[in-house]
Amino acid sequence: MTCFKLARMLRSEEDGAVTVDWVVLTAAVVGLGAAALTLVRSNTGALSTKVGDYLASASVNTSF
Repeated sequence: MTCFKLARMLRSEEDGAVTVDWVVLTAAVVGLGAAALTLVRSNTGALSTKVGDYLASASVNTSF
């Protein structure tokens, strides 16, 4: 099989192209999820510190 016949055969097959599309789309979704996780994680730490400080300073009334 010559190099040109092999190239024509590989170009005509589309099974690999679908796999590449799925891999690229999956990588994009994972990347966006990681970016969102980073944003939420950094802001959640500051918020939990504020809530903890507020709860530590709150007093509980035990009588009616």
